[in-house]
Amino acid sequence: MKLFNYVLVLSFFTLTAVGQGGLKIAYVDMDYILDNLPEYRQASSQLDSKAQQWRTEIESKQNEIEDLKAELENERPLLTADLIQDMEDEISYLESQLLEYRNKRFGVSGDFIVQKRQLIQPIQDQIFNAIQEIGDNRGYDFIFENSADALLLFSARRHDLSDVILKLINRNSRGGGEKDSPNVIEEMEDYKSVEKAEEEETKKVEKELKEEEQKNAREALIDERQRKRDSLRDARQKEFEERRARILKQREERQRERDSIKNARENN
Repeated sequence: MKLFNYVLVLSFFTLTAVGQGGLKIAYVDMDYILDNLPEYRQASSQLDSKAQQWRTEIESKQNEIEDLKAELENERPLLTADLIQDMEDEISYLESQLLEYRNKRFGVSGDFIVQKRQLIQPIQDQIFNAIQEIGDNRGYDFIFENSADALLLFSARRHDLSDVILKLINRNSRGGGEKDSPNVIEEMEDYKSVEKAEEEETKKVEKELKEEEQKNAREALIDERQRKRDSLRDARQKEFEERRARILKQREERQRERDSIKNARENN
């Protein structure tokens, strides 16, 4: 099935290339890259060492259980029913512990999977970033992984039909049905060359920069107006406080004059 999917994908892009004047497609041998990266070999060696240690521990526990089973079978005729039950319970307990330990180390969410992800993920991220850089700089349309899964690692944005699919779904969900579908498909842009796609991307970036500049200018104007309002408010507050201070000072002076006149009258 995987091989069929791989052939189907290649056939589709071959037909597309013929219809659109040729696509630039490449593949990546991920196993080859990983095998030739010292960081990957070192990380794999560390993980393999741990995994071997865990397998040895599992084997040791399994041998212990097998020895107990053999001992029970050999001595069963000589043991009482209670002793036999005790040994069977012990074997059952050890088997459940072994199963738990095996899952802990090699289960779906076990230490082996988790640590492999921790060790390998940074290296895989470096490979993925390098693929994206090559795809952008050299104008590739698609880059696949050379495997039975034919994983798509890079795709030029001009081949993205997501918006067209959404338009079709939205139109059909509104009751338009198939009769409106050709209208949506006709709205699709013609195939873009790498140069045209880059030109449109440049225009898009320039538009975004212009919009950002206009936004910054508006924000700067708003900030300047706010500073003026704050300055005017501070000036009014300062004027109010100065006026209030003068009034309080005049009131105190008049009070002192009244007290002075009162004291003079009392002394006379």
